[in-house]
Amino acid sequence: MKTDTVFKRAFNDALDLIAEWPVGETLPSENALATQLRVSRTTVRKVMAELSARSVIGGGGRQRIVSPAYTKTDRFPEVETVAMSDQVEKRFMEWMLRDNARPGTAINELELARRFGVATTSIREFLNRFQRFGLIERRPAGGWVLAGFTTGFALELFEIREMFELRSARDFVALPAHSLLWRKLEALREDHITLLREIDSRFHDFSDLDSRFHRLVNSASPNRFIDSFYDVITMIFHYHYQWNKHDERQRNEVAIREHLTFIDALISRDMEAVEAACWGHLASAKETLLRATSEQGMFAEAK
Repeated sequence: MKTDTVFKRAFNDALDLIAEWPVGETLPSENALATQLRVSRTTVRKVMAELSARSVIGGGGRQRIVSPAYTKTDRFPEVETVAMSDQVEKRFMEWMLRDNARPGTAINELELARRFGVATTSIREFLNRFQRFGLIERRPAGGWVLAGFTTGFALELFEIREMFELRSARDFVALPAHSLLWRKLEALREDHITLLREIDSRFHDFSDLDSRFHRLVNSASPNRFIDSFYDVITMIFHYHYQWNKHDERQRNEVAIREHLTFIDALISRDMEAVEAACWGHLASAKETLLRATSEQGMFAEAK
């Protein structure tokens, strides 16, 4: 499943790349494509084979070209390009928000599996992953319970976020002009503008957009340990503070505008502007987190 997910996402990204490539022109090398698509050469070869089978490209070896016979081909559905673990994570966060979960809330594997439409093993793997952070605890008699958070825990987490997000922003600026991440950033910019225009009726949709934006920026500095660590970052910063519904619309509008400032700074490749936008947004997120959680009693008492 994981391999298919990576392949399907790379295939869709390759279509985006080819759409801007002149017909008859030779495509980049496998190494270059692996870098641009952020996958292995093995996956690139599988993608090239599928593109060839669909007559999107012609030739072979090092002389793959955009086929003159190329016509628009079907993309893989987005849900098939997202790893099962990410799907479970998103649904779990939505469940916490919708059901107004609090520290001490019981978590039933079977019930969540039925609600999410996944196997109980997927739920168990997700819960085990978060257990090591102390965010979810296993009951002695069986089952799980949502644990509390201390303010110190959140502040320590924020220190890590500051370090790797600023580094990722700097690395993003250094990306080559042909990187697919620039096109994805432009598309995200349009999504932000659309949501800002419809903020009165769609302000609840900011959580997903927020996560997509920060994950895109962080993808400029791929790191398997940070990728795993970002699961807990998502829980705390992209969902946890939204238990406080007071001024949610206004807070989300401010955050959208901060994102747009950040995005424009990245596009300009002005490092000073990028660092200022990054620090400004992180400071705002930190203030929102601490204020919202303390007002709602989201944190457990420090032991």
